[in-house]
Amino acid sequence: MTKERITREIVQTMDQKDSLSHFKSEFYTQDDHYYMDGNSLGLLSKRAEAAVLTSLQDWKEQGIDGWTEGKEPWFYMSEKIGEMTAPLIGAEPEEVINTGSITANLHQLLATFYKPEGNRTKILADSLNFPSDIYALQSQIEQKGLKHEEQLIQVESKDGYTLKEDNIIAQMDERTAVLLLPSVLYRSGQLLDMKRLTEEAHKRGIIVGFDLAHSIGAIPHQLHEWNVDFAVWCTYKYLNSGPGGVGGLFVHEKHLGQKPGLAGWFSSKKEKQFDMEHTLTHSETASAFQMGTPHILSSAPLVGSLEMFNEAGIETIRSKSLQMTRLLMNLIHQELSDFGFQIMNPLEDERRGGHVSLVHPEAASICKALKSEGVTPDYRSPNVIRLAPIALYSSFEDVYEMIGILKKLMTEEKHKQFKNERGIIA
Repeated sequence: MTKERITREIVQTMDQKDSLSHFKSEFYTQDDHYYMDGNSLGLLSKRAEAAVLTSLQDWKEQGIDGWTEGKEPWFYMSEKIGEMTAPLIGAEPEEVINTGSITANLHQLLATFYKPEGNRTKILADSLNFPSDIYALQSQIEQKGLKHEEQLIQVESKDGYTLKEDNIIAQMDERTAVLLLPSVLYRSGQLLDMKRLTEEAHKRGIIVGFDLAHSIGAIPHQLHEWNVDFAVWCTYKYLNSGPGGVGGLFVHEKHLGQKPGLAGWFSSKKEKQFDMEHTLTHSETASAFQMGTPHILSSAPLVGSLEMFNEAGIETIRSKSLQMTRLLMNLIHQELSDFGFQIMNPLEDERRGGHVSLVHPEAASICKALKSEGVTPDYRSPNVIRLAPIALYSSFEDVYEMIGILKKLMTEEKHKQFKNERGIIA
């Protein structure tokens, strides 16, 4: 932690030097409100709004012809968004498609790549992953006529917040068919060493997949270079596609041309799709892993949002994100050391995602108090406050102000007015 005392003047100087500061005016933000929950739902941008309005206008003016004749033709939108996403994850354009949700895409890719044979029947995961991924893994094992209690191995955490790569590697063996891990752990914000884990798994003949929900749009990846077999993600967090925004998937080019495990109409080659044949001629790109008709109105926001990401550059976004989370941690150390908070995310830049994980026994009531004071944090049961300043629409002074608000409410014990229990959605 820095020994220099952080002042408002220091953070204002940081804002003056920020090459991304102009993007904030492109988002719908509220005056005197500090939004620190972009790791759960990103804010609406004017470009995302315009992209949705374009698709509505195409529908309004073109009707069914909007599929091919609209200003932004719907028939090719998923592929266009995939191509726009590829630079953010270090992928080739044909390796990426905008489709489905994390869980639907995970089912698709497990149905494609999880092929238990002989002694190689197990899936290796972790004990800290988001529940929906675990449900999907259990379901796919059962679909193969096996018992998930026997075939799903979950690497345990020593502290309940982080994982050690060495412990994950130690669990890899000749019985493991698939490894599935989050790139960033959702509670603690720990960034796993995806390159090393992929290399070690491949040495043992294991297919490797990652859930990028808490890293895509915040952290650069090199999925193609690292030889990752597949990945899935949502787009409503750092990519700012809006609630329920359509997800995405990556399949390494070495697997392209493989028949999808779950086939559907949009798995087809574009030029064959409307032949209406009952024998699928599937795409030779990641498009093959689509199933049903694309959800246009929840894909369209990405056309506008991703323009900004490609203008800003993911390396620049990552640099600012690290500066903001470092500032946030330093301010917590400087201002909140008397209030029982504990930082649970890794402190090292190379091991930290885009949010800070702050643990406190009264986390739920503190989050409620923060909301009443104009701050939107994120709570995760049982005791985690997640704070995510976002590179495209948060300023360094926003971080400074937010910590000031948190210190004041703790000093005045305003959180005692609220029950220390989560709401329906936490």
